[in-house]
Parts: sequence; structure tokens; C-alpha cells
Amino acid sequence: MASNNLKNALIAFLAPLPSILFYLTFLHNHQTTTSPEALSPIWAWCYYHPLLLANALFFFNVNVLFWVISQVLSSHWMIDLYWTVIPVMLVHYYRTHPLAEFNWWRSTIGVLLTWVWSVRLTHNYFRRENWQWGAREDWRFTDMDSQYGKQWWWISFFAVYLSQQVFLIGICLPLYVIHSVNVPLNIWDFVAVIVCICGIVVAYFADTQLHEFVSRNNEFKEAGKPVVANLDEGLWRYSRHPNYFGEQLWWWGLVVFAWNLGQGWTFVGSFVNTLCLGYVTTLVEKRMLKQEFRAEAYRQYQKTTSVWIPWQKSSPTGRKDKKA
Repeated sequence: MASNNLKNALIAFLAPLPSILFYLTFLHNHQTTTSPEALSPIWAWCYYHPLLLANALFFFNVNVLFWVISQVLSSHWMIDLYWTVIPVMLVHYYRTHPLAEFNWWRSTIGVLLTWVWSVRLTHNYFRRENWQWGAREDWRFTDMDSQYGKQWWWISFFAVYLSQQVFLIGICLPLYVIHSVNVPLNIWDFVAVIVCICGIVVAYFADTQLHEFVSRNNEFKEAGKPVVANLDEGLWRYSRHPNYFGEQLWWWGLVVFAWNLGQGWTFVGSFVNTLCLGYVTTLVEKRMLKQEFRAEAYRQYQKTTSVWIPWQKSSPTGRKDKKA
């Protein structure tokens, strides 16, 4: 167990090195060249196309390399971990690219917020996995493996990795905009900060409450006691998926930054991510209803509790519960 944990940790740390080394080599060549025109064709392309370069690095390092690693390990666990890391890598990439142009305060705020979001989500990932590296892959990937059988090895490239490029590059577009426009801070930047922080805080408390609920149920199982069928306390009393709500607040807070800088079109990334999370919500709830010991309790929970946005409880007949 310990050796496998160490092996997976080493793989996780080494996996992004190709992109990092390539980018550092590009920066070195740029710094040692008198002008962009003197760069070799490949470095000139990297200089003039920062967004395309980010996509190229993602494709070869994450889509291809991570996929190859997953075939060797027979598990797609690493993409879950890097969902929490890639936005941090992207924000530093956008900030350090030679064509970057930004307001120092807005950039610094964006970098710090992204780090806080990442540390929070990474902590939750390892807490959920009992501090193990690669202990298991996402249950949705396991279900798709069973569904597609022998075809899963190649379908996984598109379903697990290429799709992540669309989502992650898309939702991080506001971070690119922050480092493409240099104008002074204004009131909307502070609105964006408040929305982002609210998202991080809501997600933290929601995930912590869920973790404590699961831990208590595990203790009940070990003691031979009946488990609690459904979490209906804290934020979960007012929303069936407050962790998803907090995560969406975070990404839409970044959109406010971009909209304020005249690039409102970047909402498309968060919009697609919201649609995807809506689909994931249906999958999670179907999974809950398949568990016999909690199916009836969860049906009642669905009737009385908002899906995402925390809201006053309703009675099973649709009326608001004054006791909530």
C-alpha cells in the first residue's frame, strides 16, 4: 500500500514536467533573443499565440501523456487531482507569457484567489481519498468502463481527457483576459472578488459537512449501528448540492472579472461547465436513488429541498415550510 502510494505520488509530480520544461525553454529563448522576429519558427509561434500554446501543451501533456499513463495504471485517477492544479498552472502561464499585459493588482488578486480555490479543493480531494494518491478513480469513469467494455480504452481519450481540455481551458478564459488587458481596478473587480470568495467559502463548508456526515456513517457501520440515510443539516438543509453551487459561484465570479474588462464572451466556458454539472447532478441523484436504504428518504429530500441554490424548504406538496 505504502509503495503504491509513493509510486502514484511520484508519477503525479513528474507528469506535468514536459510542459513545464518546454515553456521554460521558450522563455529562455525569448529572453536571450534581441527581438521576437529573431526567434526560430517554433518559438515565434509560441510567442505570438499564447492561447493556442496553452491548448497545445494541454493536448500533448494532459490528453496524450495522462491518457497513456492511465492505460498503464488501468485507472484515470490523475485527471481528478489535476483538475485542482491546472488552473493554477494556467494563471501563472498567462501571467508570465511575454505578451502578457495586465494591471498588477488585478493579476495578483486573480493569482491569490486561484491558489486559495486550488488549495481548498486539493485538500478536499485528499481528505476524501483518505490522504492516498490514486486510491481510486471517479465512479463515473468506472461506470463508463463497465458500459463500453473493450472499447473504453480509446473512448476514454475523448470522454475523460479531451473533454477536460474543453472544460478547463474554457472556464479559465477569464484568467487569460485578466492578463491581456491593463486598466485600473474598479468597483466590478471588488464584486468579482466577493463572488469568488463566497463560492470558495460555500464549497468549503458544504464539502466539510459532507465529509463529516460520511465519516459518522462509517463509524456507525463499524459499530454495527444503523447509518443515517440522508444529509439534511447545515447548508445541505437548504440545497441538495451546495458544494456544486459554491463551485459555480467561483467560476462565475471569474467571469465578472472578464466581463468588466470588455470580454464578456468568456462566459461560454462557465456556461458549458454549468450545463455539464447539471448533467452530473442528475447522475448523482440517480445513483442515490439506487441505494435502497436511502431511496425513500432521498425522494422526500428532492421534494422539499432546492437543487443548487440554497433556499427555504418546501413541504412535500410544494408549499414553503415555515419551520425551515
